[in-house]
Amino acid sequence: MKWLRYVLMPLYRIWFYILLAVPIIVMFPFLLLSVISEKTYSAFFFMARIWAAIILYGMGFWPVIKREAGMEKGKSYMLVANHTSMADIMLMLLIAKNPFVFVGKSELAKIPVFGFFYKRTCILVDRKNPRSRQAVFERASERLNDGVGICIFPEGGVPDDLSVQLDSFKDGAFRLAIEHQIPVVPMSFYDNKKRFPYVFFKGSPGIMRARTLPIQETRGLQLPGDKVSFRESVRTIMLNDLQKHQ
Repeated sequence: MKWLRYVLMPLYRIWFYILLAVPIIVMFPFLLLSVISEKTYSAFFFMARIWAAIILYGMGFWPVIKREAGMEKGKSYMLVANHTSMADIMLMLLIAKNPFVFVGKSELAKIPVFGFFYKRTCILVDRKNPRSRQAVFERASERLNDGVGICIFPEGGVPDDLSVQLDSFKDGAFRLAIEHQIPVVPMSFYDNKKRFPYVFFKGSPGIMRARTLPIQETRGLQLPGDKVSFRESVRTIMLNDLQKHQ
C-alpha cells in the first residue's frame, strides 16, 4: 500500500497550500488595513490566529495544548520552541494569545499571497548575511520596546537529520531576552515532525501535542556573561521534556 501514500501525499501537500492561501484571500481587505501601521498589529494578530486554526484543523490536526504557566496579558515574552515542521508557525499562533512577531528566514517572503503579509509583519533574516543578522537584532529590539513579544526558533532551522530531537541553539533569542529583561517561554512541539515534516512523502492527520514549559526569568542576568549558561539551561529543559514525552 506504499503506492497509495505516493498518490495521496502530493494531494495532501497541495491541500495545505490551499488552506494557507484561501483564508488570506478572503480576509485580504481586513488584513491589508491591519498592516498599515504597527499600532494596528493586534488586529492582524487576531486574524492570524484564526488563519492558523483553519489550517491546522483543515489538515486534520487536533492540537492538544498544555500550559504549565500562563502568560500575563499585555506582557512581552520571548517564545522559543523546537522547529521541525511548517506547521510550527500555526501551532505557535494558537498557543500564545499575547501579540508577538516571528523572526524567520527571508525565503518565506517569496511564497505567493502569504509572503506579502509575512514580510510586512515578521522580522526577516538572511542567515548568510552578517549585516542582516545585526539588523534583525535592532528591529526585534524596537518591537520589544513597543510591547510586542518575539518568537524565535533557536535552532536556527530544521535539522537535516530527522533523528535529532533538538539541535544546538543560536544566541539571538537569549541575548535579546537578557538585554530587555523579558521572560523566556520554552515550548515543546511533540508531534509536528510526525504530522507534517519537511520530508515530502511523510505526514498524517492526528493529535498535535504541545506544552508550554515553566517560564524562565531573566531578571538580574547580564550580558555577555550569563548568555551562554542561560541558553544552555533553556535547551536542557526543552530537551529533557522532549525525551520524556516522545
